[in-house]
Parts: sequence; C-alpha cells; structure tokens
Amino acid sequence: MMEENKPLLEIKNLTKFFPVKSGALFNSRSLVKAVDDVSFSISKGETLGLVGESGCGKTTIGRTIIRLYEPTSGNIIYDGKNVTRIPQNKFLSYRRKMQMIFQDPYASLNARMTVGDIIGESIDIHKLSKGKERLERIQYLLATVGLNSEHANRFPHEFSGGQRQRIGIARSLAVQPEFIICDEPISALDVSIQAQVINMLEELQSRLGLTYLFIAHDLSMVKHISNRVGVMYLGKLVELAESNELYAKPQHPYTQALLSAIPIADPKASAAKSRIVLEGEIPSPIDPPPGCRFKGRCRYAMPKCSEIDPELKDLGGKHFVACHLY
Repeated sequence: MMEENKPLLEIKNLTKFFPVKSGALFNSRSLVKAVDDVSFSISKGETLGLVGESGCGKTTIGRTIIRLYEPTSGNIIYDGKNVTRIPQNKFLSYRRKMQMIFQDPYASLNARMTVGDIIGESIDIHKLSKGKERLERIQYLLATVGLNSEHANRFPHEFSGGQRQRIGIARSLAVQPEFIICDEPISALDVSIQAQVINMLEELQSRLGLTYLFIAHDLSMVKHISNRVGVMYLGKLVELAESNELYAKPQHPYTQALLSAIPIADPKASAAKSRIVLEGEIPSPIDPPPGCRFKGRCRYAMPKCSEIDPELKDLGGKHFVACHLY
C-alpha cells in the first residue's frame, strides 16, 4: 500500500538524444536533443497533462518512460524503484505495470491479427490466463470499452477510427496496469468521438484506480482531464502547475502564447480576446542555441537569456516555471 501523495512515477533529469546519420549538413557526432534534462513526478491516481508544439519531445518522453526508447541519461523511478537500467529481459514485470495507448489507431494495430488476438497477445506474453478464462477476459475488456464480444473475431480494417482506438485502450488494459501513457489518443479522431473516448478514460481511471500521463495538442481537452499540466518547448519543461492555476495564471511567455490561441465559441468574447502571435523560427533541436531556447521568439528576452539556461523555479502553490523573469 502506497503512502498518500507518494509519487508513483518520478522522472529525474531525463535526457534522450538521437544520433543523426552523416550527410552533407551533419557530421557523425550530430545529435537530436529530443528531451533534455526533464524532471517531474506523478502521484497515484493523478493525471498529468503534457502539452507543446509538434517536435517538442512529448511523445519521446512517454516512449522513454516505458523504455521503447532507452534513455541517454537520467532516472526513471517507478513505485520507489529505479527501473532505468534494468535489462530488457527482466523489465517484463514493469512492462505489465506501465502500458501505452498510441496516437494512431490505424498503424498501432496489426492488420493481420484479429481483435481477440491483438488484445490477447499481452495476456499470453505475461501468462495471465489460458483457454476459456482468456476468452472471457477478452470479452470483458471489449465490453469495458463499449464493444461487443463478437468483435473479437474481426480484423482492424472492419472498424472505424474511434472503434480502433477503443481496441487500443482494451489492449492497454489487458494486463491490469497501474500507469498508462496516453499518447495523443484522440488527435486522429473526429470531434464527436473525442469526447466519448475522454469520458471513457475518466470513467476507467475512477473505476480501476489508474494513473495517466496524457500527451496532447488540444489544450481545452488537457484542461478537462488533467490534475496538473506541464508545458514542453524544444525538449525542455518550461512550466508545470495545477490545471486551473496554469490556465488562469500562465507565467511563461510561451505558455501565455499557447493559451491565447485557444478558440472561444462566443464571437464577442473571441473578438475581445488578445492573441499573442509568436514571431521568429523554432531553433533546431540538433544545435539549440545557448541560454533559453525560447529567447528568439520571446517578447521579454533580455541579455541574460542568451547566456544562462533558466532552471525550473518554484513560484509557490506547486507552480514551477523556467524563465529569467522570475
């Protein structure tokens, strides 16, 4: 039994660099700095949202936590145990505790396998059940995500995008995990289906006691589902706060610009809203500039920003920001 508020997952100084193939523009030592010295924690039963522009490192963090990518440096501490360097052949028990829902419901399902085999594959790998018990487990999981038992004999191409994502969710639940990484699970779905999937994830979390890392572009949806929200920019975590606090009082200039872009349904309120337009180019993750990586697009940039990389500072009230304005 875990102590109340004790982190289920702690990420400490996580770094993931990818080597770049040699070519006319790059030398053999070039590295894509996808995730650079990121730290945060997630408590049991909590949902931490992770937002930012495409290419900022959100998905890389998720895949590195579950060790689909091996970390370059840093530590991944799960339930008090450092699992960063456990050999892959001994990582199976932790793989069962940590699962992932992938972004693309079309590419993430094996087109040559039936739905029953897709869901049952992890049950077989972890040797959880066989025969009739295995079949009943698969049928139960299908019912849990709003599908019928006869769907087990069909193939992925026979389903809509929303149904395929439900199959992906059922697969992630098959081994009874504690922690699920939701990697933009609704971005490929129609708007009418997105709310259904989000409501289902919330209901499953309440019923099964799940903990989520929710990665997304949709800032409105992240606010709805998350207890806390972290903002990424070019491999760095630039702000972290409780959801209501972050949306009401964003402190980092990049967060302020992101939130100003959220559309408002009311035409009058939308017209009165001030939009912050970012100018300048996003630096290359292969050769990021010294100091703050956002300085070239920041309206508050000062000489110090070009020299010193700002650290994540505690502003009080569990609100952290990496900016020299504070």
